[in-house]
Amino acid sequence: MKTKKTIITLFTSLFMMVLCFASTNLSAQAKKETAKTKECCMMKDGKMMHHKDGVTMPMEKNMTMKNGTVCMVNGECVMKDGKKMTMKEGECMDMNGKMDKCKKSDPKATIYTCSMHPEVTSDKPGKCPKCGMELIKKK
Repeated sequence: MKTKKTIITLFTSLFMMVLCFASTNLSAQAKKETAKTKECCMMKDGKMMHHKDGVTMPMEKNMTMKNGTVCMVNGECVMKDGKKMTMKEGECMDMNGKMDKCKKSDPKATIYTCSMHPEVTSDKPGKCPKCGMELIKKK
């Protein structure tokens, strides 16, 4: 009888360890996905850009952030309380409405662009979200 209790206790402990490891791994994976898919609007080269999933392209319409702030295509942002501000070169606003300086990309990093839409850039190969053509390495 004592052996059966010991086996059950060992099995339960092993199960709990596996469950703990799995949840920790899923949590880390979710954080990695969140970091990878950061979405924001930014002022780049005097134009408002939308960045999502590693692809940056010109904003075609106003964006409303989770906190109620509206970023407009002309670079003006209207906060929920009605205050207005104009984004400056290199500034970003994330989807929570937090302003920050855009992180400088690694100058050695490869940038991909569309031959038909050079304003579309990405940090990885893929397809142009505007026309579906393959993105090519920027020279």
